[in-house]
Amino acid sequence: MTNDLDALLTALYVEIDDHVVPPRVGRGRRPRLTDAELVTLAVAQVLLGVDNEHRWMRVAHGRLGHLFRYLPKQPDYNKRLRAAAPLLAEAISHLARVSPSWCDSLRLLDATPLPCGASRETARRSDIAGSGGYGFCASHSRYYWGLKLYLLTAPDGMPITWCLADPKLGEREVCLDLLTIAVETGVLAPGSTVLADKGLAGREIEAQVAALGLRMLRPDRRDERTRHGNLGGVRAARVRTPRQRSRPHRTLGQAACSLTTTPRRATTEIHKIQRRDRLGGLVHEYQQVA
Repeated sequence: MTNDLDALLTALYVEIDDHVVPPRVGRGRRPRLTDAELVTLAVAQVLLGVDNEHRWMRVAHGRLGHLFRYLPKQPDYNKRLRAAAPLLAEAISHLARVSPSWCDSLRLLDATPLPCGASRETARRSDIAGSGGYGFCASHSRYYWGLKLYLLTAPDGMPITWCLADPKLGEREVCLDLLTIAVETGVLAPGSTVLADKGLAGREIEAQVAALGLRMLRPDRRDERTRHGNLGGVRAARVRTPRQRSRPHRTLGQAACSLTTTPRRATTEIHKIQRRDRLGGLVHEYQQVA
């Protein structure tokens, strides 16, 4: 694996140009910045963490100017980017489907609040005033106004599908609709295992998920017999933040790919790896021992 940004963007451009962007037909002047180059430029902006378009165009001219025949100014870049929203969505879907974790039979389902405002005036004048609402976050023991994000991800944290809903809507109904749409659209294959939390406990929702051809696992509640045990460690081991993935003792002695730092030199130190199977071999946990 290489952490060379130029090589990564070149490979991304070839993939997008060959499999995502349709060939241009008909007459007319060809754009100076092609659609594949536009998508590559947008991905580079995310990878370098530049959230301001004015600053990004200055960075792009200095850092990536040798990779593109033409780089537009901020107004043209913003106009082209907004018009290419369907193309960006298609590119994200294609990259997700060619990722190794897409073929994993395990999926993680969870929800998190998205607070958008705290005052009554903000809730009244916000652009999501017709969709947002008040809800209660049990993890932080506080009320909030905004939306609730429901996310279905791969074991490595790659999003598979998601939706935003009013916090007043039932979590079971939204999760069931999300799984149903995922199965109907083909992003969730029948026979997959969905790892959820205790909020989806109940025979009714388990039967509805089983009717979709899926298997749902969740941690056991205190008031029920032992079935799967406490799966909190499994969820934490399968999905980590980028900062946690870069820690050598959390992974198998290999740091995550960095775009700003050089790779560490290989050492001759030998480590012992212990493997622990969970859920009948469906999930494997690895632990490094000095």
